[in-house]
Amino acid sequence: MKKMEVVVEGSCYVSGRLERCCVGIEDGKIAKIAKLLEGDKEYHFGSKLILPGATDAHVHFRDPGMTQKEDFATGSLAALYGGVTCVFDMPNTRPPTTTVAAMRDKKKIASAKSMVDFGLFAGVRPGMDAAGLAKESIGFKLYMASTTGELLVPSLETINGEISAIASTGKVLAVHAEDESMRKKEIEKDLEDHLRNRSNDCERIAIRKVKEAAKGCRLHICHVSAKSSIPLIERVPNLTSEVTPQHVLLDVSSRLGKLAKVNPPLRKREDRHALFQALKEGTFDIIASDHAPHTIDEKHEDFDYAPTGMPGVETMVPMMLQHVKDKHLELSGFVRMLCERPGEIYGIRKGKIAVGYDADLMVVDASAGTIIRADNLHSKCGWTAFEGVSGIFPHAVFLRGQLMIENGGQVGERAGRDVVG
Repeated sequence: MKKMEVVVEGSCYVSGRLERCCVGIEDGKIAKIAKLLEGDKEYHFGSKLILPGATDAHVHFRDPGMTQKEDFATGSLAALYGGVTCVFDMPNTRPPTTTVAAMRDKKKIASAKSMVDFGLFAGVRPGMDAAGLAKESIGFKLYMASTTGELLVPSLETINGEISAIASTGKVLAVHAEDESMRKKEIEKDLEDHLRNRSNDCERIAIRKVKEAAKGCRLHICHVSAKSSIPLIERVPNLTSEVTPQHVLLDVSSRLGKLAKVNPPLRKREDRHALFQALKEGTFDIIASDHAPHTIDEKHEDFDYAPTGMPGVETMVPMMLQHVKDKHLELSGFVRMLCERPGEIYGIRKGKIAVGYDADLMVVDASAGTIIRADNLHSKCGWTAFEGVSGIFPHAVFLRGQLMIENGGQVGERAGRDVVG
């Protein structure tokens, strides 16, 4: 029997079911799956679950330009501890990644700092070089309403040519779907006011508009949050969708105040329940965190001025694993939305325990639940909206066959790299 470089053994999620076997790894990729394998390095995890590493397809690591909130080093370390082995970072940094030069500069920063693999989104704006940016980016991001950064495109008519150019590249067009023309700008004192300013119709109409304007594109609707939006994303050719933990676990009745101020806003309980039901039924392709950290001082400003967004890259997988354990979510759904579909949609060989895929793995002890505490997390911002919530953090994490996390501690060196060429 030929020895593998690395062998990981346990209860592995292969082809839709758990089976006790060994994963043989060569050159960072899965080379063989068998009952028995020998390796130069062997890791035996007994009855613990071996799942694919997760891909978080929506993070804001604030690097460059806002590194007081987060940077690629701290954000990616948080990802790693949370079982996320690949992240796609959004373009609303300073400067925004709307030119090839800015994209390449950001890649250098990420390559020097990231603990996990990464892809970078290009921002959509009039006059952009879609063909040039497509070669460097994981996809394109369109902001239809004001949020953090300066990438608002309030009228789709102003970017008809850019949308056509994106369609011809074959890359995904990911959309923050809120209609700026419907967004109210009244003073906000609480979460209810924030929701009134950004109503359910604000999202629903934006989705309808972009579906019509971008018919030729591979369209992805980010962070769906309203019950009335769900019928617009179901079984639509060339359209995929994502939902966040905050929109299925929190609603406008939350007592977190400014900490829970996000875009799109937390909505009513009936929206949250409808989203969770749709999640369980497999309506959404992806669960993504929309990790959007701000310092606690910024969040403690008056509500109207407090920035929108919350951290989540480290807590997403643990909370969803807890829902699997509590039988609110099937393991197959967890793996599909957090591991498999991001890789399939964005064309990277990650998210499956299968020959030829990157050997990104998380090892889970389902009996080892814990309570989420900000003091134990790794984001630079130092707080979480999910303080006190139960979660199951991975026992071990491998990135391309390299053991990075074990027993709650970092054991591997920085090895993150760009997944786009």
